[in-house]
Amino acid sequence: MKNIGRQALQGVKVVDFSWVGVGPLTTKYLADHGASVIRVESVQYPETFRVTVPFKDNVPGINRSGYFAWYNSNKYGLALDLNKPKGIEVAKRLIAWADIVVQSFRPGVMKRLGLDYEDLKTVKADIIMLSLSAQGQTGPHSQSAAYGIQLVGLSGVTDITGWPDRDPCGPYGAYTDWIAPQFGATVLISALNYRRKTGKGMYIDLSQCETAIQFLAPLILNYVVNGQIYSRRGNRSPYACPHGAYRCKGEDRWCAIIVSTDNEWQAFCGVLGDPDWSKDPKFSTLLNRKKNEAELDKLIESWTIEHRTEKVMFKMQAAGVPAGVVQNSEDLFEHDPQLKSRQFFGRLHHTEMGDCAYAGPSFRLSKTPCKLERAAPCLGEHTKYVCTEILGMSDKEFVGLLNEGIFK
Repeated sequence: MKNIGRQALQGVKVVDFSWVGVGPLTTKYLADHGASVIRVESVQYPETFRVTVPFKDNVPGINRSGYFAWYNSNKYGLALDLNKPKGIEVAKRLIAWADIVVQSFRPGVMKRLGLDYEDLKTVKADIIMLSLSAQGQTGPHSQSAAYGIQLVGLSGVTDITGWPDRDPCGPYGAYTDWIAPQFGATVLISALNYRRKTGKGMYIDLSQCETAIQFLAPLILNYVVNGQIYSRRGNRSPYACPHGAYRCKGEDRWCAIIVSTDNEWQAFCGVLGDPDWSKDPKFSTLLNRKKNEAELDKLIESWTIEHRTEKVMFKMQAAGVPAGVVQNSEDLFEHDPQLKSRQFFGRLHHTEMGDCAYAGPSFRLSKTPCKLERAAPCLGEHTKYVCTEILGMSDKEFVGLLNEGIFK
């Protein structure tokens, strides 16, 4: 991706103590738009994603995880032992340099290290600190550690995902991990704006679980007002019919189709060639189609199974019917013309893995460029650079701390 001119967050300095998904993705949003982000890690306690599959070329290694690489591009990597007093001293020098500190440890960890917000303010009065914990810093369950895979259950997302006659299946992966970072990045930008206006810093307590619950607001409101608990509905919707993913020609190929209005129904039937069954009164209205939805789905699939997914999508879209191919990883990376046109995927050279594909920013700003220019760091890759060039340590001081095992 080509960079032209100054980036939106150029000059913003971030110290990232977070790990796994939410924190690193939050700071990646900042790094992609110009912030200088230093990722603090420990050799003794490697970040979970560093030892998580998939590994490049299926060769395991602490610097070879695709997960870690994806969420940590455009960052500097510093190895630092926070269990040693001199390690904490180095951390505080970083904080004195920084505008923002991000952490995602269990509540109380930063306080035990002497790095909670009250400690940070003594180092830099206008520091902004974001804590990204599972359920917030306070409350009876604040000390419960959890990954996103547990939080989808706690937030209620798992219960509503699946088929009505089966147990909950849950969404793919740690769904809340993709929600919380957007809240985190947005509130950090707001905090920077607040500091610009007032000269004051801020402490932000973000509950990953609560960010996910925001997306269930209509269902919770329905319970509060009507006493109704939302039940699993598979791919179906009370407001549209047909509404589902239909098997198409080929191995495991599907196309999602939604019909919400009478005009869309007529157009949909036209794409199918106005078969005789489409004129049956039991399919003439949305209410009737809902009553006979199972039969309708079988009739639709008897047509889609004879056609390629792309053909189904294009014919439906041309007629004004919402439809889309259910894409897999190969479709997204190799074939999607929209992603290719926007140059969503780029390539960077990783120190150990070599040439690797990376996802670009999911949003673009009209007046400032985004960047995809530095691969994720190997563990501690930029330790000397951070210490000597950013913190201004002399070579003698750096070597002395190195020999004491501070940079592990």
